Amino acid sequence: MKKIKLIKNLSVVLLLAIVSTFIFSGCASITRGTQEVLVVNSEPMNARVRLSNGMVGVTPASFKLARDSVVTVTIEKEGYRTAVVQVNHHTANAGAVGMAGNIVFGGIIGAGVDAMSGATQDLTPNPVYVILEPVCGRREFVSNF
Repeated sequence: MKKIKLIKNLSVVLLLAIVSTFIFSGCASITRGTQEVLVVNSEPMNARVRLSNGMVGVTPASFKLARDSVVTVTIEKEGYRTAVVQVNHHTANAGAVGMAGNIVFGGIIGAGVDAMSGATQDLTPNPVYVILEPVCGRREFVSNF
């Protein structure tokens, strides 16, 4: 009799663990978070980086942004042309799976939170990588005089 109760209790615990895994893995806000690190690199390094949201740094640089951000990245270094890159967002595969998990398991509230928080999004391009062009060709001129 005790053995049957023990097996029943273990079955209930196992079932709850499996159901919880599916419910919590379906929420992109929990599994992915609402922020992403944007990495900015340049050739040559040590270029100034300015984001349209006011953040600044020097390459290689990283910035923690909301996954649904839209920013303009300006990279500049003395003697080189300024580079400007637009960073947008798109629905990530992992984010779409999380959203689908919410819908399948009845988490309408979770689906709304994921959609509003941007947890289903990824920044693109990420990383940002630019090769800065010299302002003028660095050629040495030899005089024949």
